[in-house]
Amino acid sequence: MATLVEKNLGQRVRGFVEVENLSVSFKRKGQSVHVLESVNFKIEPGEFICLLGPSGCGKSTILNVIAGFIQPSSGFVFVDKRHVDSPGADRGFVFQQYSLLPWKTTYQNVEFGLKIRGVPKAERSELVHYYLNRVGLFKHRHSYPHQLSGGMQQRASIIRALVNSPSVLLMDEPFAALDAQTRHMMQELLLTIWSDLKTTVIFVTHDIEEALFLSDKIFVMGVNPGRIKEKINVTLDRPRHADSLLSPEFISLNRQVFELIREETLKSMDMD
Repeated sequence: MATLVEKNLGQRVRGFVEVENLSVSFKRKGQSVHVLESVNFKIEPGEFICLLGPSGCGKSTILNVIAGFIQPSSGFVFVDKRHVDSPGADRGFVFQQYSLLPWKTTYQNVEFGLKIRGVPKAERSELVHYYLNRVGLFKHRHSYPHQLSGGMQQRASIIRALVNSPSVLLMDEPFAALDAQTRHMMQELLLTIWSDLKTTVIFVTHDIEEALFLSDKIFVMGVNPGRIKEKINVTLDRPRHADSLLSPEFISLNRQVFELIREETLKSMDMD
């Protein structure tokens, strides 16, 4: 009989995301500011997508609309054909800042969502222990967040989202605050977990190398207002390792994406 963990790992026919004619406007000092305009894309179950673009192009806003934290001014978001109009357990979220509850241990933080959902204690224990072991945190299960390094805290944040078996994992620059070595180790760890679970991932970053290293596709965003400027298929072989960054294909894609981002960055700075 399959264990609860095996059942969770086998549930990967979910995660189809559709964004249709999405526009978002905010009021600022009495003026309407158009953050996003007519954004359209589809993401197939199990794809790893990066949203890439200059600051202020609306990357995080798209993520927040898919999460149900922000209501669009117009347009629609669907996850597995269900209209998104509020947050839900089918969408896990990993923030840039460390967001663990400081009064709970690592184990208690990872367990929290399962406990809220009413998952029985024995099942919670099986799942939490599996994920803690998966990311090398089992021996730190009784530690509090202030006793963990930044990389450890983000590992705990990622598995806290994944333990609930979401259809889609939303990640808002989760490694931006880490040093370069830890950041790359976290990228490799994320790809290893993703290759096992095949959860749909939508990952926001402003780092071109990170986007190329992680993703199946990159949605390069334009500015004023935010929109999808171009979709880039990343055809680098998987699994990917540090050597992937030295391949001619990687260098060529890097140059292509850099030019696209440079155009939009100059626009955002009002430069010719």
